[in-house]
Amino acid sequence: MLSQLFVLSARGDIIITRDFRGDLVKGTNEVFFRKFKLWDGEPPPIFSVEGVNFIYVKRNGLFFVGTTTENISPSYIFEMILNLIRVIKDYCGVLSEESLRKNFVLVYELIDEMIDYGHSQSTSTEQVRPYIVNEPIVIDNSPFSLKPSFFANSVPCTAVQRPVTNKKSKNEIFVDVLEKLTVLFNANGYIMNSSLDGCIQMKSFLRNNPQLQLALNDDLVIDKTNAYGNLGLDDFNFHECVNTNEFKDSRILIISPPDGEFVVMNYRIKGDYQVPFRIFPYMEELNQYKLDFSLKVKSLFPDKLHATNVIVKFNMPRSANNVCFELPKKSVGQTTEYKESDKTVEWKIEKFMGSTELSLKTKASLSSPATVKEINQISMQFEISMYNVSKLQIKYLRIAGQGNSNPYRWVRYITQSSSYVCRV
Repeated sequence: MLSQLFVLSARGDIIITRDFRGDLVKGTNEVFFRKFKLWDGEPPPIFSVEGVNFIYVKRNGLFFVGTTTENISPSYIFEMILNLIRVIKDYCGVLSEESLRKNFVLVYELIDEMIDYGHSQSTSTEQVRPYIVNEPIVIDNSPFSLKPSFFANSVPCTAVQRPVTNKKSKNEIFVDVLEKLTVLFNANGYIMNSSLDGCIQMKSFLRNNPQLQLALNDDLVIDKTNAYGNLGLDDFNFHECVNTNEFKDSRILIISPPDGEFVVMNYRIKGDYQVPFRIFPYMEELNQYKLDFSLKVKSLFPDKLHATNVIVKFNMPRSANNVCFELPKKSVGQTTEYKESDKTVEWKIEKFMGSTELSLKTKASLSSPATVKEINQISMQFEISMYNVSKLQIKYLRIAGQGNSNPYRWVRYITQSSSYVCRV
């Protein structure tokens, strides 16, 4: 069971705190944040200090931290914290420091309904909703980047960030197909290992929570022994609200949606598939004290799409004392930075178009001879909207009992990097 639960800002300030059992002294939040900041690198999600176990989840710059002195299952605490995060986001609309501070009375009410004396009591928005009396204060945010799906015929809106209790919300539903890639390349740009973790996620603002019928593409292979070259699913599971009686034969899911945001389906794919980027490194040792490192990144997705939040990172030798960069002429929206403290290079690309190739040349002066092993790997972060590697598609989404009304339907396909690494 939990002894304490607190939420800290990125600066370590207490936003929310609740002591369930009174068996720990005050100030554990300061112990946690001091340990976190002084850790060499980022600490693991579980660590102990003087007999106190700290279990934390970091979301949107916020730390959700549970403490206990008992030897209990970490997964139990993680599930408790993640359920709380999901419900707070459903009620506040957006998870941020501002929304928590303006809705702190509501957040404390949610915590008291979900956790009793350190034990999990309720786990979902649907379970706590009859007992919550406070209304959320809606936070104005920048417009939500969302493109209409093939079955939507109106202008995108910001409803996905509204609280589920908002009675003025439009009759609409949001669907995200999110895929995260783990890929390891060798120095020649060939894939050594790869996997894909995906999910179909929904947030419903439909009146009276009607039953849904979600159809996936007919060529989706769920038994890879009969894939015959097609990309199939290695593993998948469904939310408890999903009826899968028709899934095997017709790829149709019958959904009775609960309140708030929920994951309809999780799936996993292993093996070879078309990755969105390939990385090609090349290092030239001019002499023992000069080093040229060239890096090319090629995008393989369609030229009408683009990747955002692209960051390429790699280390320089420990003996590097003068590092400079060369970008091709007419390079727009690209910046480079060398962090002397940890000998790390960051190459940021604002917008990486599909079917293009970008390059960076790094020159370094060395105080002593270095080896290629010191630049051991290159990592890459990115996000591509309206694109998914698995080719899983939503054919249609039918909503029961809507009569002559035409609910708004929105869908996004998003591909992100989980671990995208090239060995040098």
